[in-house]
Parts: sequence; C-alpha cells; structure tokens
Amino acid sequence: MASPNASATNPANPTPIASADDAASKAKDNSLLSPRFYTTDFAAMDRIDVSPIRAEWDAMLAEYEGDNNHDHFQRTPEFAAEVNEVFGKVSPELRQEFLDFLISSVTSEYSGCILYNEIQKNVTNPDIKALMRYMTRDESRHAGFINQSLKDFGIGLDLPNLKRTKAYTYFKPKYIFYATYLSEKIGYARYITIFRQLERHPDKRFHPIFRWFERWCNDEFRHGESFALIMRSQPHLLRGANLLWIRFFLLAVYATMYVRDHTRPMLHHAMGLDSDEYDFTVFRITTEISKQVFPISLDTDHPAFRAGLARLFRIQTAINAAKARRGVIGRLQQAGWAVAGLATFARLYLMPVQRHDLPRQMRVAPAW
Repeated sequence: MASPNASATNPANPTPIASADDAASKAKDNSLLSPRFYTTDFAAMDRIDVSPIRAEWDAMLAEYEGDNNHDHFQRTPEFAAEVNEVFGKVSPELRQEFLDFLISSVTSEYSGCILYNEIQKNVTNPDIKALMRYMTRDESRHAGFINQSLKDFGIGLDLPNLKRTKAYTYFKPKYIFYATYLSEKIGYARYITIFRQLERHPDKRFHPIFRWFERWCNDEFRHGESFALIMRSQPHLLRGANLLWIRFFLLAVYATMYVRDHTRPMLHHAMGLDSDEYDFTVFRITTEISKQVFPISLDTDHPAFRAGLARLFRIQTAINAAKARRGVIGRLQQAGWAVAGLATFARLYLMPVQRHDLPRQMRVAPAW
C-alpha cells in the first residue's frame, strides 16, 4: 500500500520506531513539531465568568452530561482480526509512518487529558470545573483507545510515566484558549476528512481505528465549542493587540500540521489522499469553523501561502539532515536553516489576513 516511490528511509522523518523505548522517546520529544504538555495560571482560570453566555454554556454542559460517546471507544472482536488480516500486508515504510501517527496522536490526546485534569483539580469555579472534568473524561478515552493500538504492536506508552517525565510548557490562559481551540477544531477537520475519504474508498482502510473517527471527531468539535464560548464571553480576547496572537496561533497550528503531515507521505498515499490537498482541505474546514470566534482568518489558498508552507517543509528536511550529520558543520547548518525557517514564518505571518464580523450565533454544528 505504500507509494511505489517509497524508500526505506524517509529523510524528513528519519528515526525508526522499533521498540517501546523508541515509542517513549518519540512521545517525550519536545521539538517544534511534537505535541507538548502544558500548564497554565489556575487562578486566572478560576476567575472566568461565563454569565454573558449562560444559555449557550448550560446547553453545552447538558450535551457533555448526555455523553453520547460513552460506549463508542470499545474495541469489537473483529478489531484485532482486521489488524492481523489487513495491516499485516502494509510495507515497513507505511508501518513506520502509521506508528509515528499513533504516537503523536496519543501524546496529543493525553496532553489535553493532563491539562484539563490539572485545571479541574485546581479551580473552584463550578462552570470551569465541570467543563474540565468532562473534557478530561473524553481525552482519557481517546488516549487509551489509541494506546491500545500501540500495544497491539508491543510498543504501548506508559502514560503515567510520560506524565512524570515529559517537559511542560507554561501558557497564559489566553494562549491556551487560542491554541487549544484550534487544536480541537483542526483535529475534527482531520478526522472527518479521513473518515469521509475511507467511507468512499473502504479498500483504502488499512487499519480499523479509522472506523471510529466519525463519532470520535464530534468530541473534538464539542471541545472546540467550549473554548469558543469562553472566548466569546471575554470579548477583549478577540480584538486589539490580541488579534496579533490569534494570527500567530493560526499560522503556527497550520504550519506545524503541514510540515508534520509531509513527513508521512505514504500514510496519506495509502488512504488515496494527496498530502497537499488533504492539508488544504483541512485548513479550509478549520478556517470556516473558526469564523465563529476569530474575526480574522488566513488566506490558505493564496499561492504565496502554499509556497511558504512548502518551503518550511524543505527547511525542516534540511534541519533533520544537518542533525544527522552532527559535529560542528551539522550544528552550523542547523542554525542556518533555523534562521531561514524563522524568516519564512515571518513572511507568512505578514501576509494580509481576511477580516469578517463575528456571527450572532456563537455555536456551529459539525456538518462536514
């Protein structure tokens, strides 16, 4: 199922995953492209007042209480049989990319689980405490379900150990809102795009976990709705100098996804997807959704934007090659390419943005 041009080594993603230690090392990585663990200002979170959007907030919490996915993350007897029958036929190269995808995904889901749990333990605000408890529940299910698939290959992550040993990054609450809102919404767009593709082409479904993506991504969508409501309840977060931060996080999330996805070309090829078109489809969906809360958006279809992301990927590939070279020359090359990456990111950041009024209706439905 791999691309006919696939080689044994992907220079953009050169580290093989052959053992549980390799998987743990990958999960602990804190590079620009890897999922991070976060902490924040709990006292500031405790002061959030959602009374301006009380009706929408209570309706959302009622949805969480209904827990329509309570029985979804259960593996069927056919799951393991399908893994053995179908996944056993994939190439070693595709296997590596899929394992990398699973490790990145479980780390990202578990990151949310830890953050939301720490917030709910450290606040007394009943609105925020209830929300964080529900989202912790959801993310715990997601992380555990993905990790079970890693265990099928003998490389399951020790999640409690990962919580103790992975470095944490401090983000102010507003940065948590911007970044996590986008992470949840782009997660929805990614999962639903894959699900719809494999729904149309079931012969391309090389692992059963993709069957779970439709209902799964609705959890991600609802989590994003929660942060949208929090931001709409605090209008100052969506105007003035904060628009510069929104612009930064939009670009950072899109650029990170683009570069990371292009390190896994065989994963998309196996699904019948082109990495470029998949990413820009996801960007278009996420941009359309994000208009519910962000008064600016990026013109992701602009040729200069596309060219800039492609250059960032080439730069990341060159940085990986320089790391592999090691020594003084390797470090100098890494520094030079890092400067080139920063300059490319800055040019993308300075591109004109699209502006629009926020809708009166704060919430949107997962209609893709």
